Amino acid sequence: MYKRILVANRGEIALRVIRACREMGIETVAIFSEADRGSAYLDLADESYCVGSAKSSQSYLKIDRVISVAEVGNVEAIHPGYGFLAENVHFNEICRSCKIDFIGPTPDAMSLLGDKNQARKLARDAKVPVVPGSEGLVDTESQAVQVAEEIGYPVLIKATAGGGGKGMRVAANNLVLKSAFQAAKAEAEAAFGNAGVYLEKFIERPRHVEVQILADQHGNVVHLWERDCSTQRRHQKLIEESPAPNLPDHIRQDMCKAAVRLIKKANYSNAGTVEFILDQENRFYFIEVNARIQVEHPVSEMVTGIDLIKSQIAIASGEKLSVKQSQIQANGTAIECRINAENPDKNFQPNPGRIEQIISPGGFGVRLDTHVHAGYMVPPYYDSMIAKLIVHQPSRSEAIGTMLRALEELGIVGISTTASFHQKVLSHPDFVEGGVDTGFVERTWMS
Repeated sequence: MYKRILVANRGEIALRVIRACREMGIETVAIFSEADRGSAYLDLADESYCVGSAKSSQSYLKIDRVISVAEVGNVEAIHPGYGFLAENVHFNEICRSCKIDFIGPTPDAMSLLGDKNQARKLARDAKVPVVPGSEGLVDTESQAVQVAEEIGYPVLIKATAGGGGKGMRVAANNLVLKSAFQAAKAEAEAAFGNAGVYLEKFIERPRHVEVQILADQHGNVVHLWERDCSTQRRHQKLIEESPAPNLPDHIRQDMCKAAVRLIKKANYSNAGTVEFILDQENRFYFIEVNARIQVEHPVSEMVTGIDLIKSQIAIASGEKLSVKQSQIQANGTAIECRINAENPDKNFQPNPGRIEQIISPGGFGVRLDTHVHAGYMVPPYYDSMIAKLIVHQPSRSEAIGTMLRALEELGIVGISTTASFHQKVLSHPDFVEGGVDTGFVERTWMS
């Protein structure tokens, strides 16, 4: 087992990793930008180093500076968290070339699954259902039109290196497709340095359901069941829960087994998430693999009792999985709300600023993962998420009731947050009945 780990991230996830390491008896080295100087998570690390100015491009994304800190800090491994360098193949390779373990999959597995077009091909080979679409990348408007007419409108244009909704467009006819095609390629090039796009049949009113995976370096793979992440705004998740409501058990079993097949086919190790969409007949289709820990990992931890961060560290150090699939049971329901520093009444406009006071909810089955505190300045340079509120109860109705109470109890004074909006969502009949699809929020509150 490692003696010293660098946490190559900030905020909530950095704190989460540092806590896990402390419980395992592992020393930690933290990094921070000038905007994060004085952050509370740094106090828990054994050492901390500034890696640059406020902008992430000049700090958290500067590979040479992160590696320099790792070498000065004499660490054996780097945990990248999520975002920033977590799915950067080049960073992964550099870590290993410097004899520093990267707590995540191999560069080869990350590269293979990070290319959505190649991942679709791998899924087909593993007999995992994929959305009907182009066999490979589509280079020209005329090719796009040909594919669209074969699979039928509406179609979805997707960036092969994409994420977060960038490089994605929906087209309902040839005219729209031609303009959307060029727009998607330009956006993909600007966002990812890769203009490659492919086409898929657009699934109307889909659910977004994903499977949490753990895989060791000895060929053992298990799933930790599924999470429903359908409550989204502009392709960004707002609320996640496990298990997925109103999902027939045979579909759940088939989807989880499909995720395991795909991960084995990719020779993947460490934690990962296989994402699917489900149509209105509960047919599931593979969409992508996130080769890292997810923001919403706590809901899987709560229902299974397995600490995913500790599992990541153990796997990267060479240990075999400590549990077999038959031992992993999903108990009760867990729900997570992402608390963002945004103003829901102003089209979710980011609202950075000073937190004057914070009141943390408590009680049975309530967990608050956050790095903020009274006096904390929420910077404008990074993702607006400042906390994750998680509840776990024996039933879904009890979990919703506990979450509503916890959201009411949560007090953050000085900035606007999305807590009040989550209360609206959780109280809506469609959510209560478990009938939410990915367009629910935009149809109900933003149309």
